[in-house]
Amino acid sequence: SLWKHTLSFRLTCHWTRLCLDIIPVLHYNNFTMKLTHSPTRENAVKLLQRHGVGLTRQRIDIAQIVFAKHQHLSADQIQEKIDASHAYASKATVYNTLKLFVSKGLVREVMVDPSRIFYDSNTEAHHHFYDVVSGKLSDIADDEITISSLPPMPAGMVADGIDIVVRVRPA
Repeated sequence: SLWKHTLSFRLTCHWTRLCLDIIPVLHYNNFTMKLTHSPTRENAVKLLQRHGVGLTRQRIDIAQIVFAKHQHLSADQIQEKIDASHAYASKATVYNTLKLFVSKGLVREVMVDPSRIFYDSNTEAHHHFYDVVSGKLSDIADDEITISSLPPMPAGMVADGIDIVVRVRPA
């Protein structure tokens, strides 16, 4: 369906309780590489090649970390994993590679607040719970949320999808 195979958008409120802030999130549903274990370098290389990503050692190292499983990692967490593996990639390289992966549809960028961005290796249509205390992001199946209506779209625009982040905290 249109909601599952195109760009998604995030519904959130910033300056008023009723505002609609639309932020693009990319999918690659037609190219999903299902991984059940840490990908080999060879699998990471093949995935990057299939998506037209030029190969560098750093991009392959980052791909191996990001696509080890369906997970939500920040750029800092990826940097920590790179450092722990005794590989080398500068912070700028990590950020630039993640932006490239987003533009190629390899990962979804999930902005939970202006200062927290996660990179989601699960590009299937789904939504998220964000625990504002622990910082943990977890998946909500796409069919577990029903949207009954949307406000009128701006002139000349149509909705391509919705990605919802539900912020939660302990009761």
